[in-house]
Amino acid sequence: MTFSDWLRLIHPLLAVVAIYPLLGIVMYFAWKTRQRRLEIKAGVKSKISPQAGLEHVNIGRWLTGTATGVALLGLLHPIVKTIIKQQVWQTAPGKVIFILLMFAATIGALLCLYRAQAAIWRTTFATLTSAGLIILGEQDGVYRREAEWFFSHYYYGIVVAILMIVSLAILPEIYRNFNWRRIHIILNSIALLLFLLQGLTGVRDLLEIPVGG
Repeated sequence: MTFSDWLRLIHPLLAVVAIYPLLGIVMYFAWKTRQRRLEIKAGVKSKISPQAGLEHVNIGRWLTGTATGVALLGLLHPIVKTIIKQQVWQTAPGKVIFILLMFAATIGALLCLYRAQAAIWRTTFATLTSAGLIILGEQDGVYRREAEWFFSHYYYGIVVAILMIVSLAILPEIYRNFNWRRIHIILNSIALLLFLLQGLTGVRDLLEIPVGG
């Protein structure tokens, strides 16, 4: 294995040691929060701490940032590798500058989303972060598996990251409107399924991409 091959393993390593443990914790507190809500609705004194809901939100915010960061890291390696191999800096320096600015803008938009309060700004920064992921994903070198987009690690990853970003953006709304809470549950149920499929498709892609390729 070359040094580049070892760098490629950082993306799945972070997924295993960071994303999936956070996902498990988020799901645990989501279940606890729902059980407490149902018990209170039924008039039963719940033994589940009200902190369960707060922990669900806090860990969910960490999950969004981690999932988006790992997605960006997964895009960074093949893009930089292609730039170096094809000497893009010499032939199209403007493209390299654009890519660097897109990475910086996407990260910046995500950080702003965490701080935004007004709905218009949350919508704006969520859109910018999502657009940044999509634009970077279309760069040369990214293993997209376009012929089988319906079972692609890349497309699943982009969608699940965007779902996490949207969930973060609508977070204040779920406390004000029950319909938004339903949307939150639906989006995160889809994201959970895609997270599980990411483990399968990621292993497959690692087996298919040749060492040194």
